[in-house]
Amino acid sequence: MSRVQLALNVDNLDEAVTFYSKLFNAEPAKRKDGYANFAITDPALKLVLLENPGKGGTLNHLGVEVESSGSVHGEIARLAGEGLFTEEEIGTTCCFSTQDKVWVTGPAGEKWEVYTVLADSESFGAGPEPCCAGGC
Repeated sequence: MSRVQLALNVDNLDEAVTFYSKLFNAEPAKRKDGYANFAITDPALKLVLLENPGKGGTLNHLGVEVESSGSVHGEIARLAGEGLFTEEEIGTTCCFSTQDKVWVTGPAGEKWEVYTVLADSESFGAGPEPCCAGGC
């Protein structure tokens, strides 16, 4: 199963979690200091909230969560074949999980990642600017 990811900057994590819990009738799948994510099944959405005071309500980055590393590598090959510049991160730690991922940048500068989660992590990690922009 694949699902779209929407990562939002929020001013106050507690307020945002309360709002999105009510909106999607779901509790966060993961919650850490300054970070929460919801794994919503209907609609299929991974909603990531990054506490970033002063930037609330803005987009942090977009993504597509896929089932496996093989799917990530397939997307790397497909995107490169389309002539898109990709930035690969294999076995990286970001957003409290170890991931394989590839980044591409849209025409207006929006950052997209295609990723799979390999394991949970106790640390937020250090990834490229989109994942950690003000949220690390």
